[in-house]
Amino acid sequence: MALPKVAVVGYPNVGKSTLVNRLSQTREAVVHETSGVTRDRKEIETEWNGRRFLLVDTGGVDREEEGDMAKAVGAQARRAVAESAAAVLVVDARAGPRPGDRELARELQRAPVPVLVAANKVDAAGLQPEAAAFWSLGLGEPVAVSATQGLGTGDLLDRLTERLEATEPEAEEDVVRLAVIGRPNVGKSSLVNAFLGEERVIVSDVAGTTRDAIDTRLSFEGREIVLVDTAGLRRRAKVGGTVDYYAQIRSERAAERADVALVVCDSADGITSEDFRIAELAMKADCATVMVLNKWDVAQPDLDFARARVASKLRLRPKVMTASATTGRGIRRLLSQSLVLAERLGQRLPTPDLNRLLSDLQAARQPPTIRGRRMRLYYMAQYDVRPPRFAVQISDRSRLTRDYAFFLENQLRERYGLEGIPLIIEFRGKDDPPRGRQGRGSEAAAR
Repeated sequence: MALPKVAVVGYPNVGKSTLVNRLSQTREAVVHETSGVTRDRKEIETEWNGRRFLLVDTGGVDREEEGDMAKAVGAQARRAVAESAAAVLVVDARAGPRPGDRELARELQRAPVPVLVAANKVDAAGLQPEAAAFWSLGLGEPVAVSATQGLGTGDLLDRLTERLEATEPEAEEDVVRLAVIGRPNVGKSSLVNAFLGEERVIVSDVAGTTRDAIDTRLSFEGREIVLVDTAGLRRRAKVGGTVDYYAQIRSERAAERADVALVVCDSADGITSEDFRIAELAMKADCATVMVLNKWDVAQPDLDFARARVASKLRLRPKVMTASATTGRGIRRLLSQSLVLAERLGQRLPTPDLNRLLSDLQAARQPPTIRGRRMRLYYMAQYDVRPPRFAVQISDRSRLTRDYAFFLENQLRERYGLEGIPLIIEFRGKDDPPRGRQGRGSEAAAR
């Protein structure tokens, strides 16, 4: 059974994200002094007294704001409440009840779920009486809390879990984590919405709309997928000291916990040097990788040229696929390919097959000769998955050249369909010390 959700809503800048981080004992939600940092819904799993549930952080709702972004943020917050088993209305105890709080309270009175009022910013015990003013919202007794100091948060969690049904979390063994990463404004959020068939994340022509890594579940071809929409990746030097810096960190972490990364590129720009940098980031995070030329309905660059360029630049040799989030072109193929890559990331290749590969390679291209002596390949076996790791026994590691190591890696990819899969190949000489006493220098072939 899926975990129950608790929507955390409120007026802008009342401390919702800070409270979510405090209640979940994480730093998952982006927090910054700038108002309006949170825009999309972000779900964070937490536990209290043996009860597990999802906290849903939402953007600030201000009904007086007329812009499209404010309306989209408000719509996301309302949808979060509709999908939740309970809601927490966060208010600023120091500011007292405001018209925006009262409007939200009237909406929540009509919600078919229990609602608690968290009077935040009660940073000292002497300020607790200030929370009593929020009885006037008509949602019952307010709970005085301090998201920054932690005061009252245990009481809030006690009252919250009393209102949630006990559930068993879903097994995670067969879940594929799919991160959608790329430069700002290349259509990542539009692609996620196209996968889901709904406006789950906010889409805007303004670069930098997404500021957090947003996890959303999807069932496809009998498999469970967690889609992770991320903020646009820039070089850290360009975002230092801004709210985008924290979004950047979370995007990088999203790649680290994903099985597969879709590196989204803008078809009008082709595949840029920055796109290659982001693909290398995914590679270093041990993600299987696909390069996606999005907005194919707008521009259609030379696909053969793009594929040849990717093959020459990236060791993973990821597939280059096309898609249009607007028209839906290529959406199902992207998801199918992601499942294939996730499967290959965890597969084990039989040792007899790998040794036949070694024999074929030596027949097709002799290993290098150094100082009149030829290197020999004796044995190959896979010893780990996610990413696949291989050990190759050779006669003398000092005779191994990078060129031949890359040749072996490329042939391994070609024979077993491992394009886009990070591989680690360790070459061990016959006279090398046992593996437990050696350093990382034994990994003569890179990822």
